Amino acid sequence: MRILIHHFAADDWREALAQRLPTAEVVVGDENSDIQADYLATFRPPPTLLARQTRLKGIVNLAAGVDALLANPALPRDVPIIKLHDAGMAPLMIDYVRYGVLHFQRDFDRYLAQEDAASWQAHRSPAKADWPVAVLGLGAIGWQVAQALAADGYPVRGWSRSAKSIAGVRCYHGTEQLPELLAQARTLVTLLPATNSTRGMVDAELLALLPAGATLINPARGPLIDEQALLDALGRAEQPGRLRGALLDVFHDEPLPESSPLWQHPRVRITPHVAARTPVGIAADQIADAIRALEAGAPVATVDPASGY
Repeated sequence: MRILIHHFAADDWREALAQRLPTAEVVVGDENSDIQADYLATFRPPPTLLARQTRLKGIVNLAAGVDALLANPALPRDVPIIKLHDAGMAPLMIDYVRYGVLHFQRDFDRYLAQEDAASWQAHRSPAKADWPVAVLGLGAIGWQVAQALAADGYPVRGWSRSAKSIAGVRCYHGTEQLPELLAQARTLVTLLPATNSTRGMVDAELLALLPAGATLINPARGPLIDEQALLDALGRAEQPGRLRGALLDVFHDEPLPESSPLWQHPRVRITPHVAARTPVGIAADQIADAIRALEAGAPVATVDPASGY
């Protein structure tokens, strides 16, 4: 059995999988590799690499999101895709979102702006109990983020396509309940997958449902956000818009182009897709278990291309 690794940290993945699957041949390759593999472990593979593979039994996506892989024109449609389920990313995502909520709730965005003007002005920050947070997406990571924020003392409302029940979180579902949820949110956190039904979901219409002065955190998928609608809602430096600010970790195009107006907007904080990097060790455990199961003919949870996750 041969496993081909294509990833910017390929050597780390090769070592981890070789330790867990000692009878497998684990190799590293690039888009021009002629190596034929039984399993391809990759993130955002170039079409040329996929097109060269003719005997794959499975593709392992080395990240939580599979939208880029599913959009690849060379993706073989009859090969199962193994997706990581949390794999240790939830604690990292909780930290990132917790930081983002505190950034706005404790007025750190305002203090940062005051530094440029050498302005010494204290603000009376609202209590956590008066800062409702809405979490869109209650999947493997989203429900843990929502529950952690609730444990911190924030009133948390969660939304998903279908009904969910989470301790400490008021849950909403379906498009008909979305306006009620958004109207209460001082911070909106987007943790949805990028699918045909969620692309551009955070548009002008949705942003208009938020209260004036609301804030946005997007550590999930860039395509969820209509970036022009977000810029319009934020307004300009001299003429603030409906939204107070945004913390963004993911974007339509990555790296975010230098020409993007998001870089220069005074009420936008940008991080380079680092909210929840995949922990190699925990993820490698999942991958090894899935490959063993496939080799044994046992059932394995795989991606449904029709749903996008």
